[in-house]
Amino acid sequence: MSSKDEKNLAQVLDKIEKMDEPERSIIRRVHDVIVAAAPALKPRIWYGMPAYAASASTPALVTLRNDERLNLAITEKVIFRAAGGLDGELMPAAWYFEAVDEATEKRIAEIVRSAVS
Repeated sequence: MSSKDEKNLAQVLDKIEKMDEPERSIIRRVHDVIVAAAPALKPRIWYGMPAYAASASTPALVTLRNDERLNLAITEKVIFRAAGGLDGELMPAAWYFEAVDEATEKRIAEIVRSAVS
């Protein structure tokens, strides 16, 4: 890991540590799922929020937000695919959550892997 990557990771972890509980623990768990699901992604701060990109100099592909609700999103830099089924041509881009269980971890990992494939 380059020193720039290490600095960016430290900034992301610092941002997470400054969050209030229980959001801090939940976001930390989601961060761990993201880096396990797509180890090639580089954590960094993007528009003030934890984000994950292909490199330190490329746009973020996945973001985490802690506003009024916790949010995982993929950015417009990801190749979107229509959801199909009842959602037809809609392209899912954001997911809100209040807690993370095993099924949610699995789905987050799937979302992240699809964003980088």
